[in-house]
Amino acid sequence: MNDIRRTILWVIFGFSLVLLWDQWQVYNGHKPTFLPSAKTAAPADSSAPPAASASGVPAAAAPAAGAVPVQGSAPAIGEKVTVSTDVFKATIDGEGGTLSELQLLQFLDQTNHGGLVEWARRLVGLPVPQNEVRPVMLMENGSPATRYVAQTGLLNTVDTGDRFPNHLSLMTARPGPRELAEGQNKLEVVFESQPVGGIKYVKTYVFQRGDYTIRVNHQVVNVSDKPRDAQLYLQFTRHGTVAAGTMFGTNTFTGPAIYTEQKKFQKIAFTDITKGKVELPAPADNGWVAMVQHYFVSAWLLNVPGSDTIKREFRVADLGNNLFSVAMVLKLPELAPGASQAIDSNLFAGPEEEKKLEAIAPGLDLVKDYGIFAIISKPLYWLLNKLHGILGNWGWSIVALVVLLKAAFYWLNAKAYASMAKMKAINPKIMEMRERLKDKPQEMQQEMMRIYREEKVNPMGGCFPIVIQIPVFIALYWVLLSSVEMRHAPWIGWITDLSAPDPWYILPIVMTATSLFQTWLNPTPPDPMQAKLMWIMPLAFSVMFIFFPAGLVLYWITNNTLSIAQQWFINKRLGVLGAKK
Repeated sequence: MNDIRRTILWVIFGFSLVLLWDQWQVYNGHKPTFLPSAKTAAPADSSAPPAASASGVPAAAAPAAGAVPVQGSAPAIGEKVTVSTDVFKATIDGEGGTLSELQLLQFLDQTNHGGLVEWARRLVGLPVPQNEVRPVMLMENGSPATRYVAQTGLLNTVDTGDRFPNHLSLMTARPGPRELAEGQNKLEVVFESQPVGGIKYVKTYVFQRGDYTIRVNHQVVNVSDKPRDAQLYLQFTRHGTVAAGTMFGTNTFTGPAIYTEQKKFQKIAFTDITKGKVELPAPADNGWVAMVQHYFVSAWLLNVPGSDTIKREFRVADLGNNLFSVAMVLKLPELAPGASQAIDSNLFAGPEEEKKLEAIAPGLDLVKDYGIFAIISKPLYWLLNKLHGILGNWGWSIVALVVLLKAAFYWLNAKAYASMAKMKAINPKIMEMRERLKDKPQEMQQEMMRIYREEKVNPMGGCFPIVIQIPVFIALYWVLLSSVEMRHAPWIGWITDLSAPDPWYILPIVMTATSLFQTWLNPTPPDPMQAKLMWIMPLAFSVMFIFFPAGLVLYWITNNTLSIAQQWFINKRLGVLGAKK
């Protein structure tokens, strides 16, 4: 038994050191040695059949039709229109009417959080990085390393060589306002193409106050003297770089996602696209495509009246140069000469707020990544959200959540602490026996088991609270990691962002103190090596907590404090408080 416990402790301690070293590497701007970091998808397999042309235009869904021809020369430079609302600053490019840049004005990025490190650098005269606060840039048409755009266009299903207007075609913006004025609730921006292949394409963006859903109307006009058979595609193109992993090498999912009622929610890794291992859902008259990242998501939706009659197919593609696309291709009815058709779509681009996503489209809330313990994380978030509705502060909501969890597990913890108190009471007898039989290990083990039986003590009983807490701890970790509501959420004083580490390291210090005090309350293991590790491990884990979100450290401090109070009471009741260990 002692050998097993010693092995477990050494494994935990060793793994802790690995985590510490890796996180120290990340903290100092280096690549982690052991755990995942920022990842770039591998080069595309040249043997795999392409799902899109090199231009990024998806292949037509009809089997007889090929991809839209690649544009040989450089595309014409179109007018860039900047649109401002209360939640967006958007740039729409005249090349295809593409949404090429999108800033989320209500969400800010901060380059320097200050704190102890900044104070120390100032104290010794070292330069301090300038603190820049700017809106979150969700989409950007920069280099392949940063490109992320929303594209639409038309495909010709008839293999005639004629091309229809797509996201490479030059479109002209109609005159009109570009800024949502005071008292105005809606802003329309219209782009119009020249006829290509007998088809004219008019795209209208409709921005609404306080709304992260952009209505996009697609009008297809047949200006030729022959019927035209077209398809409409709604597409995201994004770079394939995944954010660096956090503690434990974890990070929320980044990449394309597809949803249909038949196959439900499906995450698609960039590497799977490259390797050709993606199993796409069958064509359906429902569903949506999205591009997911930490805290934010963009999604093309057709949850508008009449959209359930439109057949749609789903496409993913490795475009090369670390660029990937996910598209939804819609089959349109044949257009007679001079006829037109309008298709309404929604482009959501904003925060992963679970309740709001649920109301927008079926399954859209699933883009929020809760990790492996989602079955625990979702109820925890629900309860945390309810507490926030009462208390109005996410930090105090975490404290209240711990109180409720401790109350729920009170009797189970009480039994475990009682077992630990009994272990502490019989510890002198164990130590005397070990000293007496130190040269007879087999007899020592047998005698120890006899003492445990006679005293009705389970040596592993004190492990149950920790075993129970680990899944809850990990689940709450994912709640804090994935919930955009925690982003820049203040608690008290110096804690202005519960999703970021404590800049002054006060909470980790308090956590260390509570952990050491709890260790003092616990019985000393008979094995001297185990006894030393019992004091070393709180210190090691406390250093790890430096890199944890402040909200998670707050959870652990509250849990420790309540555990100490409960354990103190039980130890005092059983008369082992302050007893010799």
